[in-house]
Amino acid sequence: MSPATLAIAMLSGVALDRLLGEPRRAHPLVAFGRMARAIEARLHGDGRGRGVLAWAVAVLPASLLAAWLQFELLARSPWLAGAYAASMLYLTLGLRSLDEHAAPVARALRDGDLDAARAAVGRIVSRDTAALDAERVAAAATESVLENGNDAVFGALFWFALLGPAGAVLYRLANTLDAMWGYRTPRYERFGWAAACIDDVLNWVPARLTAATYAVLGDTAMALHCWRRQAPLWDSPNAGPVMAAGAGALRVRLGGAAPYHGVWEQRPALGEGQAPDARSIVRAQGLVGRGVALWLLTVAAFAAAHTVIRMPAPAAQAFMRPADMDGDIYCATRHSSAATKSKSACLAEDALQCAIAFDVSVITQSLHFYRHDAVPPNGRRPAHA
Repeated sequence: MSPATLAIAMLSGVALDRLLGEPRRAHPLVAFGRMARAIEARLHGDGRGRGVLAWAVAVLPASLLAAWLQFELLARSPWLAGAYAASMLYLTLGLRSLDEHAAPVARALRDGDLDAARAAVGRIVSRDTAALDAERVAAAATESVLENGNDAVFGALFWFALLGPAGAVLYRLANTLDAMWGYRTPRYERFGWAAACIDDVLNWVPARLTAATYAVLGDTAMALHCWRRQAPLWDSPNAGPVMAAGAGALRVRLGGAAPYHGVWEQRPALGEGQAPDARSIVRAQGLVGRGVALWLLTVAAFAAAHTVIRMPAPAAQAFMRPADMDGDIYCATRHSSAATKSKSACLAEDALQCAIAFDVSVITQSLHFYRHDAVPPNGRRPAHA
């Protein structure tokens, strides 16, 4: 995809996610989960090779199909390819879903309903929520928002920008398999090794970009301090930087002991500052939302810069051969030297370059007309010249 098409597709995909949220019926990831369980039932074994094979069977066909569809549609119509890319990004994003799952936790905490808050946070974390007090419920939800900001949002945006729809599909499916198989339990210690390692590799760059995004949009000095000091203490090479930088950016204390399967596990501390509460959850949601806006603006700025860099060639041709008064223009980059096309024809073939060249040519023509020492296209000087 061209940078302009990429920017439009990313903006459209995010807009669809915000407007529609996750599909209520026949969600592709739900169907993929069922298929993954069927693959696991057929291929599971106590060996890493079995896990690699199962991962490949589950992820690669869908990713290759997404790539093939993109190339086929691009060959037929850039507009169809762009619409397809936006729809695939929408299906792989979880921005609105993240807000919809976190908001009930914050609302219950504000209302003082601890039981409802525990039930709500239990839908987004794997720890034993019945043992959590209000502060630990708020911490669990805030950590989940920060970590899933990378897993469900920024990671998908990164791989979409890099590889298009195939990249987003590959990343999201790999991330889903890590959530299903990436556990250090007797059943998955070896079988799930590939799913966990591949997810770590795919998330390495996005996680650090996410951490940097949190740092830029929050308390930068504190975020960088926590990232440098606290992230290396975590087992996960990607969750550590994301949550440490996010907690520092929000100036909130996270991490610490948490109950899993009836046992309290000691975890490294995250962040510094105030104790977590309902407001911490809302601020984490805002941090992720502002991060998405920043990424979209960055991609749009890159697309605009790419357009400006490519502008001189058609613009120079337009200056050398101005349009005639009927609105025809020479399109040097796409058409032969003898060809002239109307602006509508240019828009049909190369909307960006030809339209820019047309507008520059018209402006140039006007400048020539109003200069006293210039002769307008009709060959006669104005009366006041």
